Parts: sequence; C-alpha cells; structure tokens
Amino acid sequence: MALSATFLAPSSPNFNFPCKVRRSFFSQNGNLLKIKASTTLDSSSVSVNDKPSPLKTNNWQWKFKDNNVNIYYEEYVKESAEPSQNILLMPTISDVSTVEEWRAVAGDIVQRDSKVNWRATIVDWPGLGYSDRPKIDYNADVLEKFLVDFVNASNGPVNQQENDLVIFGGGHAASIVIRAAKKGLVKPKAIAVVAPTWAGPLPIVFGRDSSMETRYGLLRGTLKAPAVGWMMYNVLVSNEKAIESQYKSHVYANPDNVTTGIVESRYALTKRKGARYLPAAFLTGELDPVTSREEFLELFAGLEGQTPVLVISTTGSPKRSKAEMEALRGAKGVSKFVEVSGALLPQEEYPAIVAEELYQFLQQYFGSED
Repeated sequence: MALSATFLAPSSPNFNFPCKVRRSFFSQNGNLLKIKASTTLDSSSVSVNDKPSPLKTNNWQWKFKDNNVNIYYEEYVKESAEPSQNILLMPTISDVSTVEEWRAVAGDIVQRDSKVNWRATIVDWPGLGYSDRPKIDYNADVLEKFLVDFVNASNGPVNQQENDLVIFGGGHAASIVIRAAKKGLVKPKAIAVVAPTWAGPLPIVFGRDSSMETRYGLLRGTLKAPAVGWMMYNVLVSNEKAIESQYKSHVYANPDNVTTGIVESRYALTKRKGARYLPAAFLTGELDPVTSREEFLELFAGLEGQTPVLVISTTGSPKRSKAEMEALRGAKGVSKFVEVSGALLPQEEYPAIVAEELYQFLQQYFGSED
C-alpha cells in the first residue's frame, strides 16, 4: 500500500498534470503500475521544475451542442500481457468534485495480485474538477448524456465494445449511473455505488414545493450572473473556511481527517474559469436525477436480475442522506448492501476499507480468486 500512501495522497501538493503525460510507478509487489493523465490544463503557473515531461498525448473532447469540452481523466494500468478489464470511476458530484477522491482506491485495486488485469479510469465531469467548465444549462440529463457519450465513444479511453465494463460512482454520480443503466444507455457488467444520493443540498433541506423552486431559480440565475454571481459564489462556495466547515461537518466523518492540503486543493478548484456554473445547478437541485425516494428506489429496481449492484452506505452520513441510503437496504435491484466508516466521501477518507469492499465485489462477479 506504499503507493496509496505516497503518490496517490489527494492532498499532495506535488500532484500536478499540466499537460498530457504518462507516469510509471512500481507497486509494492514489483509490478509496474502506469498512471496516465490526459488534460489541457494551463501550465503557465507551474514552475519549470514542477512540470513533468509529456510522454504521450491522450486527449478526449466531449462535443455538446456548440461546445467542444476538454475532459480530464486519469488511467491506472498495470503492465501485463493479459487483456485488461475496465473499471470506470465517477467522482461524487459536489461544489468541489474531483478525480482526487478516487485515486487511492483505483491504485489499490489495480496493483493487487489478481488473476484479472484491472484497468481503472477516473474522469472529471464537465463543469467540475479539471475538466472544462463552459457556461451551459447543467442538469441531470446533461450529465447523463456525458456519461453515455464517454462510455460509448469509439475514440474514448473507455470503450465498452471492447471489454466488459464495471462502473463505480459516488453520491449523485451513483444515481446518474444507475439511471443511465436502467434506460439501457450504458450496459456495465456490474455497478457499485458509494454513499449514493439524489437530492441537492438545498432541496434536501427545504423541499421542492413551487415557492422553493422559484427561489432556487432566482439563486441559480444570480450565481450565474456576471460580477454579483462571483460575489455570491465566493461567499457560499469559494472560500477556504466554508470548504473546511463543510468537510468537517458532513463530508468527512472524522474532522481530524480534513487536512490543510485537502482544503487548499478543493479551494483551488473553485478558482478555475467557469467554476460557478455547475455548482449553481447542484446547490439548487437541477442535477437531481429523481425527485423522490420512490423514484430513487425504482431506479435500482429497474436493474433487478440484469446487473449486479453493490451499495456501500456509511455510518456517519448526515441524517437525511443516511435515510435515503438506508432505504436501499434489502431493496429490489440491490445485490449486496454493506456499511463502512465515513460520511459522504468514504472513498477518500477511508480508501483502504472502500477498496476492499469493491475488490471483494469484483471477485464475486468476475469469478477470480487470488
């Protein structure tokens, strides 16, 4: 696990991919593990000594209406002559969503001595993380379309036509994955959802009656407006005290695990061009894939007998989110339900525990034994 403790640490200030690169590292057992990152990030603010040499261009663009959106993704591949089995990891959708949350889990699973040659891809959603953030009307349908296009693209890093695909998703991403699978738009061999949610921060607290929807619309419009939008965004999201408070109160279960490095990393994401557009939709419920618990349960029920689904709940989730997770215990379409330490981001706070549950799930459905 030395790899997870050093290179994959999310708070590491040296984890920068200013251009398309491929890096190689050795796991503890001596197998070569390649981590490839593709992005078009601006490297002008990075010192010469911090810039890794680009070894391979590996860029993917998402075409949405009149936009060509540069999408950031990372690949974790162990050197092997055997065919690889794809895992796609989708970050939890939030104000500060990032591929960083899945790095340790991806590295853990790929570097294991397994009969299956795992290949993991983590991708930032459009509008979040290190992907481009165009000014578009983000909603659950837009993100679902991105997921479907990314999975099915013949020129993309994940090509479902070549290999069976497994998808892991956290939070809202989990529900969007399940919804796309229920519609048959993606056809993964298995799905694992971690701390799944479906209601945005404001709707889960204040509800969705007509008067509140009107207020959400006004807030959304204000956040997207020039000048005043940035001012409000800086108050609500883009300040280190707010980020630290959120992580300590409900994103992490143990406040002591919220490091300065994590807060600084997330804060930096809020300063990227176009950073406020998608959070404006997330906060006000525009990214909610369903509008009720009944619809949430129906998503999973739609996969009964078709796709194995693992649900990982957490012991320290906020009360309302925990209730929605608990509703999935024994629910139709849920193949396995487990509970682990953590709150809304257990894959980052307790990666070894989450990785073990996910790995055991993979072993069960891919018939491989170490």
